[in-house]
Amino acid sequence: MGVYRFVLTRQWVCLTLVTLALIPAMIKLGFWQFHRHEHRVAQNELIATNLSAKPVAMTDITSPGHVVPRADYWRAVTATGTYDSAHEVVVRMRTDNDDKVGFHVLTPLVLADGRVVLVNRGWVAGGDDPRAYPPVPAAPSGEVTVTGRLKADETSGGSGIKDRKGLPDRQVMLINSGQQAEYLGKSVLGGYLELTAPVPADGSPEVIAEPDHDSIGPHMAYAVQWWLFAAAVPVGWVILVRRERRDLEAAKAAGADEAAAAEREPAPSA
Repeated sequence: MGVYRFVLTRQWVCLTLVTLALIPAMIKLGFWQFHRHEHRVAQNELIATNLSAKPVAMTDITSPGHVVPRADYWRAVTATGTYDSAHEVVVRMRTDNDDKVGFHVLTPLVLADGRVVLVNRGWVAGGDDPRAYPPVPAAPSGEVTVTGRLKADETSGGSGIKDRKGLPDRQVMLINSGQQAEYLGKSVLGGYLELTAPVPADGSPEVIAEPDHDSIGPHMAYAVQWWLFAAAVPVGWVILVRRERRDLEAAKAAGADEAAAAEREPAPSA
């Protein structure tokens, strides 16, 4: 044990403590990435299942004030009614399928019973003045049946989008049925419909692409990477200790050789 006494010095005690702290931290980071991987896989399965399911009437799975549960996200839904273009609004700071910034067009669809479904008809580009109402193609007139994906109401906490006040007329930051119910003075079904059909003949508004549910991301690779780092830390510590021991032994041997050489030198003559 005497040859390893150096590990009790301040420098080596600090290094050892850092090593002991890094191992559980890296293991925890690995599990964090692993849980993100599991979440992504589960979400992909949910999206694929709900997108492929037979469309149901939106009125069957939501109602005014209803909070859309995660199990119903991206569920294929339909609604029949008449667009209320006079109360259409645009949602600011939204990107298209090529990540260009513009607006989403949110048009109320009034059902036969007077209740309202919010329909996100898609993306349009903004004009030169970002505060001006953008050019928006008119919604179809008369009774229409629309199909789309059910989405939950947006909130600042859930989306990370700040709900700014003082916006230009008929512009909003969030798609939220509660806010639109107050604006319209009508009962609005919870959540909203992200339009997939019918597709506008001229391609505008641009229909929003379905969410990616094929990619699983790099999270599993990152998890394995962190766990390998955790395993490598103690191995590295052992290598450093053994190297330090060899260096100390080599220095000690060199000192002994110098002392022996000095003893063998003849004494100077008188």
